[in-house]
Amino acid sequence: MQQSSARANFIAGTRDSVPMLVGAAPFGIIFGALVGTTPLAPWQGQLMSLGVFAGSSQFIAVGLMAGAASALVIWFATAIVNLRHMLYAATLLPHVRHLPARWRWLLGFLLTDETFAVVDSHYRQHPQAALGHWYFLGSGLAMYGNWQVWTLIGLVFGAAFPQLQTLGLDFAMVVTFISIVVPQLRRRPHLLAAVAAGGVAYGLKDLPFKLGLLAAVLVGVACGMLLARQRGPVLGNGDPP
Repeated sequence: MQQSSARANFIAGTRDSVPMLVGAAPFGIIFGALVGTTPLAPWQGQLMSLGVFAGSSQFIAVGLMAGAASALVIWFATAIVNLRHMLYAATLLPHVRHLPARWRWLLGFLLTDETFAVVDSHYRQHPQAALGHWYFLGSGLAMYGNWQVWTLIGLVFGAAFPQLQTLGLDFAMVVTFISIVVPQLRRRPHLLAAVAAGGVAYGLKDLPFKLGLLAAVLVGVACGMLLARQRGPVLGNGDPP
């Protein structure tokens, strides 16, 4: 029964991630195509997807590589962008803190924007889910495999069609992130973090090298972490944050 229930949770996590899989496809295609504009070999681009598995950071990294930025600049920029995962982790930690370290490390590696949206929604609906980590694993592995496939497609077709990344696929990125962010705004820490980050991003939009965006990430994550510790109520239904 335990194994069957674990399997059912795993399948449910995979199934519920299907809309996110579709939304992430253009990300992977464009990333693969962009690798062709950098000094990276195609196999190195695929290796980045396998080992890093962080779409936003990968885009920033290949962009900086194309501009011959130093390793320190690439490391700093990608670290700043990935700070938002601290807020994701803080939100999900109460549900996974009881797991062995091997589970927490694996789930942490698989945690992306899309997986967070799916898993957080699941835990809000089933806060006492004893096997929720299997649901988490199903969603995370589905996103991981999906990202590898579309990266490979982008690498192959990007070499054949060098202008692939200019076909307007980036619009799907905006739509996907809207679908991820908006449901989270019911929580006070997330809402105020989004408002703070949006205000900073707009106010500093004219800074060079997208420094305004990096500053917005820092401010948004700092606000979210600070407010999450205060454990304010969720807007709308009274559930805990």
